[in-house]
Amino acid sequence: MRIGVTYDLRADYLAMGYGDEETAEFDSEITIAAICEALTGLGHEPVRIGTVRKLVERLAAGERWDAVFNFCEGLKGVAREAQVPALLEAYDIPYVFSDPLTLALALDKSMAKRVVRDAGVPTADFAVIERIEDAAQVALAYPLFLKPVAEGSGKGVGARSKVDDAAALRAVAADLLVRFSQPVLVETFLPGREFTVGILGTGEDAEVLGVSEIVPKEKFVGAGYGFENKETGWEDKVEIRSARGAEAKAAGDVALGAWRALRCRDGGRIDIRCAANGAPHFIEVNPLAGLRPEHSDLCLIANDAGLSYQELIGAIMAAFFKRHPELEARGRAAA
Repeated sequence: MRIGVTYDLRADYLAMGYGDEETAEFDSEITIAAICEALTGLGHEPVRIGTVRKLVERLAAGERWDAVFNFCEGLKGVAREAQVPALLEAYDIPYVFSDPLTLALALDKSMAKRVVRDAGVPTADFAVIERIEDAAQVALAYPLFLKPVAEGSGKGVGARSKVDDAAALRAVAADLLVRFSQPVLVETFLPGREFTVGILGTGEDAEVLGVSEIVPKEKFVGAGYGFENKETGWEDKVEIRSARGAEAKAAGDVALGAWRALRCRDGGRIDIRCAANGAPHFIEVNPLAGLRPEHSDLCLIANDAGLSYQELIGAIMAAFFKRHPELEARGRAAA
């Protein structure tokens, strides 16, 4: 099958003058090359497309694909991750991973928390600061944890994110409002263990691939797995450890409940943090999880589960084909 691949290369945006934190969600050439190599190994013909603007150009020129492996994060707007799948739906082109509604919902952490909470999935109590005056209305018990409402890759999470009083709350919220030009999510701080859960599949077919624990080291910055802890030198700040046992199993169950409530598809990752009593709570979902071999959390979880990189991409594609029976036979023949 001829499969287009949409993506944002970090190097391209850095060359345009964007900063390290601004481009933290974008991908390396290593990742895109690995995805294309895996698709080739599965018997498909990958076709590099690139950004949403490149997709627009090629669609307008009349180019089409049997399906698209959508790995495009987008640059602007709270619905930026939804732009590519919305465009593909307009042209009736099937694509891998979640639909526009889920991607837009997942990017807005407060809206995602409302949905999972309504579905009975535990999540920390929270408030949203739309403007600095809202800080005075936050009625949650300290300590609290602050982050931009619609960013990924730990952007906006750092040494000051955990606050212990109203003055710190106002100061950090004011900084985030200016830096990111979006609302600020305020959550009750959960002091327990932190997990990230890899999931494959869609709906009732979804299952937990594995669970990793985020274990802070001596040089860990702040009280959360933020940008500074994920970038260069992360090995000195955090250990990503395979997690087993009852607490990890409970984290996986909560993650799976959130995955289904948000209608995520094919594969991705959910972050979980535990309260002081060990009870796991939903933090956020990444329905377009990183896929850099030997580096991204989902890939490390797959390795621990005994899957090669090609087998991980194959499992994601199998979930996609299951949603598209009209393509499933062709996909099986290609594999």
